[in-house]
Amino acid sequence: MEPPLPQSARRDACATVLFRIMATTDLHMHLLGFDYFTGRRSPRIGLARLASLIESQRRTRANCLLLDNGDMLQGSAMGDYLAEIPPETWHGEHAAIMAMNLMGYDAATLGNHDFSFGLPFLKRALDGARFPVVSTNLTASRSLGIARHLLLHRRVVDTRGASREVSIGILGFLPPQTVAWQPELRAEIAISDILVAAREGIATLTSQGADLIIALAHSGIAEREPAPMMENAATALAALPGIDAIIAGHTHRVFPAPDHPSGPGIDSKAGTLAGKPAVMPGFWGSHLGVVDLEIHRPPGSERWKVVQHDSRALPVDDLDEHEAVVAALSPAHHRTLRHFRRHVGRARIPLASHFTLIGHDSALRLVAMAQRWQVRKALRGTAWQDLPILSAAAPFRAGGRGGPDHYTDVADGRLTMRNLADLYLFPNHLRAILINGAGVRDWLERSASQFLQITPGAQDAPLIDPDFPSYNFDLIDGLNWQIDLSRPPSYRTDGRRNVLDSGRITELRHDGAPVRDDQQFILATNSYRLADSGFFAATAAGRPVLVDGCQRMRDVLRRYVSHHRVVAPDGDLGWRFKPMPETTVVFHTGPGAKSHLDRLRLRIDCLGTGVDGFLAMRLHL
Repeated sequence: MEPPLPQSARRDACATVLFRIMATTDLHMHLLGFDYFTGRRSPRIGLARLASLIESQRRTRANCLLLDNGDMLQGSAMGDYLAEIPPETWHGEHAAIMAMNLMGYDAATLGNHDFSFGLPFLKRALDGARFPVVSTNLTASRSLGIARHLLLHRRVVDTRGASREVSIGILGFLPPQTVAWQPELRAEIAISDILVAAREGIATLTSQGADLIIALAHSGIAEREPAPMMENAATALAALPGIDAIIAGHTHRVFPAPDHPSGPGIDSKAGTLAGKPAVMPGFWGSHLGVVDLEIHRPPGSERWKVVQHDSRALPVDDLDEHEAVVAALSPAHHRTLRHFRRHVGRARIPLASHFTLIGHDSALRLVAMAQRWQVRKALRGTAWQDLPILSAAAPFRAGGRGGPDHYTDVADGRLTMRNLADLYLFPNHLRAILINGAGVRDWLERSASQFLQITPGAQDAPLIDPDFPSYNFDLIDGLNWQIDLSRPPSYRTDGRRNVLDSGRITELRHDGAPVRDDQQFILATNSYRLADSGFFAATAAGRPVLVDGCQRMRDVLRRYVSHHRVVAPDGDLGWRFKPMPETTVVFHTGPGAKSHLDRLRLRIDCLGTGVDGFLAMRLHL
């Protein structure tokens, strides 16, 4: 057993308990260390690897609690397969729930993506859980078996070997924007402000005798200052009196970590938010969050108090997978592999996303072409059929926090369901709106905020803003334009206007003619883009929706490829950087980019692979 955490003074008269909280978050159905898109083992992800780490952590601390912070049911090929097949073919519990039962989870909360397949699916999955699920700011029209708050009574052993009881309150929080991102849920659920729900939950648990209160916040780390309906409220939540520890998530970052941004109330070195112990354990099972607490109960007191704490995020790199968890998941794994080997069509060229952010991506072009094809079919015979159709799409696998292997790279030849899952990760639905030229320009200005401002004549200046997620980088197929990097970005990463008179988008043309502000277009996009919140919300708001069907984008892709049988999309995305003589920039991509250099019509130099595994490349502007 570990010795007590360092004490600032002798507290021999106090009862002392060493307590460990272990947490997972944003598993996204990465249950095994296996990449279904590449068909290869991955040494850095997976709940089965976490199970080995959890087992070792339990051996060194007598008093442990294991919690999950949401987004467990959607996000991998296995998750999609289990959502598509009849529930009776699960052969019992949902695979994720079965693994969590086996590992002995004490409680869990929900994330926004746990609702991606609808409430009936969520209910069926949760029915098999042998642990309670809590969601404090969720109200549902039907019973899901979810508690608003939990009070767990645990027998623990103190540092003298005596048995004690500790009452642990658990609160769980969803981003309030969940319904806006999935508007089909509006009639079934409501999600309230995190901080308002937290104050009510703290008061209830305190009145019930909670010694500690842990917040499972499927919410990112941002400003300490509270604001109504905050999406990323973990810091503001930690500042509330009564909260003792925070598990954060949603944004797929690691905290504490040397590269995590600091700010008011955010101390990544100490692992605290507003002075409270906190952890955000990455995503896909990349890390285990561990919060060690030393709690005391002075003589005569009925409540325990945290006097020491330590937070850390432990990586699973190269750990062996837990044999029992692997064995339990093996049937679902093999059924998933069989399902995604189904033949759909053929690709005459490779489909790869290594160069999306410099204007070349045949995979993304295929998605855009499929969207336009389906919208044209849907509008045939309507008053809108003669308007030009544009198609907006963003890369979901373009490196970033996903690492140097997080790129689409489909070889030419046979296309399978696995390849289509690689091309489109999320269960978004196809939508189409009526938009004018001014709206299209603003849409592109938002996307162009992906890039840092470049001084003319600079050499090897960094090109990509690392805090700008690639899933917010929309191309609009059917147009041509240039991006002037000498001008500052028009938008911040949170979607707020940055420089009113910037204007990076130049030479915007459709069919060779300049696009007028009042020119009318139909824009094919997806349900996420038309949400009431999000990076493009202000631009999409109020636009007439012309196609609002129930088709998921992956089904649209499958129909398109099956219909055409052979596809060969040109990877040119229709845009270029405005020329800047004697200027070079550096961007990072996956090592697999080397095999696709012959398809580029740009001047590029390879600079070598870094310790992070990414390939550095120089682009001459």
